Amino acid sequence: MREELTLEYAKQLDAGDELKAFRERFYLQPGTIYLDGNSLGLMSKDAEQAALQVLNDWKTLGIEGWMDAEQPWFYLAEELGRMQAELVGAKPEEVVVTGSTTINLHNLVATFFAPQGRRNKILADELNFPSDIYALQSQLLLKGLDPAEHLVQVKSRDGRMIDEADIIAAMTDEIALVVLPAVLYRSGQLLDIEKLTAAAHERGILIGFDCCHSIGAVPHQFSRHVVDFAFWCNYKYVNGGPGSAAGLYVNERHFGKRPGLTGWFGYRKDKQFDMVHEFEGAPSAGAWQIGTTHLLSTAPILGSLRIFHEAGIERLRAKSLRQTEYFMQLVDELLPASLGFALGNPRAADRRGGHISLEHPEAVRICKALKARGIVPDFRAPNVVRLAPVALYNTFEEIWQTVQALKEIIENKEYEKFELGRNVVA
Repeated sequence: MREELTLEYAKQLDAGDELKAFRERFYLQPGTIYLDGNSLGLMSKDAEQAALQVLNDWKTLGIEGWMDAEQPWFYLAEELGRMQAELVGAKPEEVVVTGSTTINLHNLVATFFAPQGRRNKILADELNFPSDIYALQSQLLLKGLDPAEHLVQVKSRDGRMIDEADIIAAMTDEIALVVLPAVLYRSGQLLDIEKLTAAAHERGILIGFDCCHSIGAVPHQFSRHVVDFAFWCNYKYVNGGPGSAAGLYVNERHFGKRPGLTGWFGYRKDKQFDMVHEFEGAPSAGAWQIGTTHLLSTAPILGSLRIFHEAGIERLRAKSLRQTEYFMQLVDELLPASLGFALGNPRAADRRGGHISLEHPEAVRICKALKARGIVPDFRAPNVVRLAPVALYNTFEEIWQTVQALKEIIENKEYEKFELGRNVVA
């Protein structure tokens, strides 16, 4: 066997990893290889401490915590926005941590979708996560438009990926708004955000991106590319905890525009407690906040972002690409076609996100067999095993062990011990 296919080689890669020390700051369960960080990231000790600090502030300060806490609660959403801006290449005032992914999408579409004349349609894609499509359908219905006619979904040529040329071709003079995923949740395809944004703007169309599967794994340059808006969750690669507060970005050229859904916490901070009924939005992305910051689901993000600041998103991206490249190499060499596996993600480094998409007709039972071995994957219907080596806490040795397990599960027919059909939560 060639050296690069051996366990010893994987251990050598780990020994030379400049980010390896960050693994010790996460809670890793003994005997478990966790490769589902693209669905829910692991808890870090930093996130735990930040959450405990907020609980202690609440216990000892009560309402005074809004201004007197170690990190004043009143400004926490904006402070986290400033911290997260470096992950998406935005100016500090263009990002705020607030709400949930779908609530933020509703607010942004309510703001930027302004149908006029022939320009009365929204462009999306047929491979997007269902929640985004539901929200877009809802926003069309609220404006009295039929989603069957006014929601245009670009077709995939192979059921895995979307061709940017097809997206651009669909940017007709009937399109008022484009909403796309930065990374497709099944295949891990990374779209060319700069190219698509330029094409949309050349045609007088506003464009926004769902970054749930890229934030914390892929660096972006939203300000430089003049992306109009973006939104994301913080519980995947950002490791903010289950149901943690989400984030959004609005380009500064849109500051001063009234958000589609306004609320008290979007008011300018220095006047918020004047309690007047005329809305005066914050002169920043903070205007797109609706309700009071959810402290207990926001606090862990503070600890997590401190880790990202130390590690650096560019270094994390470089390691992530090395890990997914190594994963693919092992799949190619150790999982022959006769075993039924196929890679469904892009191979080019500039085209893939943070996970690999391993296809197999028995994917659902393979996932169950992996879990029985202490390896946590992610199943996506109908035939995808998603595997996400997270740069902050996964090792090259774990990747090697996982590929060996996949080989043995098929060769020994271990998957046959398990029932067909996904679990309620897949």
